[in-house]
Amino acid sequence: MLSNEFDLAEYRRVLGCFATGVAVVTTIDKNGSKAGITVNSFNSVSLVPPLVLWSVGEDSLSFETFVEAEYFAVNVLAIHQRDVCRRFAATGTNKFDGLECGVGLAGVPILPEYSAVFECRTEHCYDGGDHRIVVGRVLKFEDRKTDPLIFYRGHFLK
Repeated sequence: MLSNEFDLAEYRRVLGCFATGVAVVTTIDKNGSKAGITVNSFNSVSLVPPLVLWSVGEDSLSFETFVEAEYFAVNVLAIHQRDVCRRFAATGTNKFDGLECGVGLAGVPILPEYSAVFECRTEHCYDGGDHRIVVGRVLKFEDRKTDPLIFYRGHFLK
């Protein structure tokens, strides 16, 4: 199918054929308030220097916070964290209520549980259609050696 003939619902369904991990990206805004968003658009870019990328939709309520952030953390969710995924995917709620987050570089919140975490400094932001692609330099990371949460064809894998 040619791009000018795309059925967007079908396109989204077919994109779901690619299994992805699920992560929550966290940061703080200029006033020190916490922000977090669920993403499955996380990728390694480079080993030297250590760069990763993720993307945030322009329609996200925290869009400006993330594209202006100097630091952020990618909290890769563990297999048992479906509720955390849903919490940070929700709109208009205090996503951090009841969570005892750690404090990462530059005060960025780190979720209390995760499979892995990457603490990053923003290197670049690129236009990506209706999203902004954020490239970060990994400054610190940790692997807790737990199985990650996987999303495939609109559902979590067990």
